[in-house]
Amino acid sequence: MFTANDLKQLREKGISREKVYDQIKHFKSGFPKLEIKDAATPENGIIRLDKEKTNYFNRIYNNKKDVDLLKFVPASGAASRMFKDLLEFYTEISREGSEPVSSMNNSVLEFFNSISRFEFYDDLEKVADKHDTSVSDLIHKGKYTEILEYLLFDKGLNYGSLPKGLLNFHRYSDGTRTAFEEHLAEGALYAKNRNNTVKIHMTVSPEHLELFKSLYDRVKEKYQEEYEVQFEISFSVQKPSTDTIAVTPENELFHTEDGSLLFRPGGHGALLDNLCDMDAEIIFIKNIDNVVPDNLKPTTILYKKVLAGILMFYKQEIDAFLKQLNMSTTDRGILDKIKWFLENELCVLPGSNSFNNEDQLIEYLKRKLNRPIRVCGMVKNEGEPGGGPFWAVNPDGTISLQIVETTQIDMNRTDQKEIHDSSTHFNPVDIICSVYDYKGEKFDLLQYRDPATGFISNKSKDGRELKALELPGLWNGAMSDWNTIFVEVPIETFNPVKTVNDLLRQTHQG
Repeated sequence: MFTANDLKQLREKGISREKVYDQIKHFKSGFPKLEIKDAATPENGIIRLDKEKTNYFNRIYNNKKDVDLLKFVPASGAASRMFKDLLEFYTEISREGSEPVSSMNNSVLEFFNSISRFEFYDDLEKVADKHDTSVSDLIHKGKYTEILEYLLFDKGLNYGSLPKGLLNFHRYSDGTRTAFEEHLAEGALYAKNRNNTVKIHMTVSPEHLELFKSLYDRVKEKYQEEYEVQFEISFSVQKPSTDTIAVTPENELFHTEDGSLLFRPGGHGALLDNLCDMDAEIIFIKNIDNVVPDNLKPTTILYKKVLAGILMFYKQEIDAFLKQLNMSTTDRGILDKIKWFLENELCVLPGSNSFNNEDQLIEYLKRKLNRPIRVCGMVKNEGEPGGGPFWAVNPDGTISLQIVETTQIDMNRTDQKEIHDSSTHFNPVDIICSVYDYKGEKFDLLQYRDPATGFISNKSKDGRELKALELPGLWNGAMSDWNTIFVEVPIETFNPVKTVNDLLRQTHQG
């Protein structure tokens, strides 16, 4: 099946033949749909906090002592998707050799009508000035392609080839801030460690690593002085060993024109390997594009602390129960109390499991309690695409809270579609994690993912069709065997920038 050159490629990437065989099996058989039993709502699985509880959990976090904190930011997202409509418009009018306003859809029209409101406008004007013109003059003359060339390509700002983290998002009296810089500010406000250090880890694309490092070197002193902290910033890239094989529509190995195997990035689920390398007691996870200006940060900061306080509270409870379960004898009343906690506080139901004696129950309770923990903020669903909170059936027959993507649900089944459509909340990727067990030993996170929750998509390469495979997503399948707690957080804490025009929203205008 493999040529000598294929095997050489596998060795260089650190990918075993067995892993490729497993992936090919998935291409042939597909991935099973996840059985969902109900939508998680504030009445059924999502914690809704009143003011008293919010203050209580905030105090727990603020009273922490010597807890090692880390902020983990997936930051490899390409900005090209932000400019999809503009790139399509540029291609269309370039091909036609004219620049008709009639070719603009509403998104493109809004962009040009509001161009002076974008935080990168001043930089764009500087580029235009170097070419002896101005943005307003180019718009007046209908030279839209020139504006886009100055914005998107290496003739100017090259925003179409940069990651989101390096784009100017917000304007301040003393200049602008990139999304990367906003995460520095956020980290200083809720993830300060002993000795005023702030540890932040970002996963970036290899081609952008030096650009991130260069920006950090330029702004580090400014933010350290402003927030009176010392940053410890680290970066990593997606490991080559997490790439996945591509196959033909017939499920044969896909070879490129030069005879090489084609591998593709495994999606954000590949970042589980990066997360495994992180060493901290509490890890905050948040996407690079979900940031706000300073005047809107207080709500975000408060709920980061509250979620972390909830994590600390439940972690303490779980550790105490595990120590009791590992004693030589355990009272039946204690077992019933722990079982109640597992089912009613951690929302893990036995499902099809039954226990013939106390020994079986004790082993079950140990297995379910002694797992990584995540507290996930959930916002009310206002039409954003993506995963949501559900009660789902696990491979071992238990039922628990899961973040489930729509692609994981069999929408052809009436009962599953009805449950999906009844969902009221959305996953904004606002996650706080604990990855150490009750003895202080770090979990092997790779043992707590569900390999059967990947995704297959149809792509093309050099005009040839192929099938690509994505690994279990970082916050759904890759964390499916974690203890999971859902908490409702205000919609104000969720301000992603998926398209460039999202920067025109009031939450990004300051």
